Formats: sequence, C-alpha cells, structure tokens
Amino acid sequence: QVQLVESGGGLVQAGASLRLSCAASGRAFRNYAMGWFRQAPGKEREFVAAINRSWTGSGTYYTDSVKGRFTISRDNAKNTVYLQMNSLKPEDTAVYYCAAAPVLTLLKTQPDYWGQGTQVTVSS
Repeated sequence: QVQLVESGGGLVQAGASLRLSCAASGRAFRNYAMGWFRQAPGKEREFVAAINRSWTGSGTYYTDSVKGRFTISRDNAKNTVYLQMNSLKPEDTAVYYCAAAPVLTLLKTQPDYWGQGTQVTVSS
C-alpha cells in the first residue's frame, strides 16, 4: 500500500506561482512512477505531469497546456513529489491529485494510488 497526501494548494492571482507537494508513505517510493492530475468543475480528470521511477532516469512528461510553466520533481530522501506551477492561469483552476503506479504507462491510464486532492484556484 502507498498513502499519498497532497498539500500546497490555495487561491492566487493569474501570473502567480504555487508549489504542490505530495508526501508518500508505504512501500519504496523510488520504485514508483509519480504524477499529478487535475479535475476542473464539470470536467473529467486529466493528466498534468509525471516523473518516472528513479532507477529509470526520472524522466518527466507534461500535458501540452502546462509545458514551460509547470515542473515536476521528486525527492526520494523525503518520499515527496513536487509540482512547481508558474505563470498560473484561470484555466489552471482545479483540484489537483497526486498519483502513483509501478510503471509510467500505468500511471497515465490507471494509477494504483491516489491522494485526496488539493484545491488550486487562480483568479483573473
């Protein structure tokens, strides 16, 4: 079992930055691909960013709408994955969820574990 707890959400103005954190407990964190998803009101949950397992090189992947603005990273010593969000836009408003899976392909389609979510609201 892996437990995921997100933090760092909040209300900011357009153009501001936020850093989300996801603390993981349970099985070996470094063996999991980690990612962030988001769900805006009335919309389906969508993939935002992912970072691969450490021993595969920790490659990172992003949905097109956040490339150049968001950065995902992981700290295996702290069992934590981060999402640095810069130049936030009103359309980034959503509940952001952390997710984990043993392989990257499963993370994007069917993660094994989810956090409870943290709200990000960007005002114009």
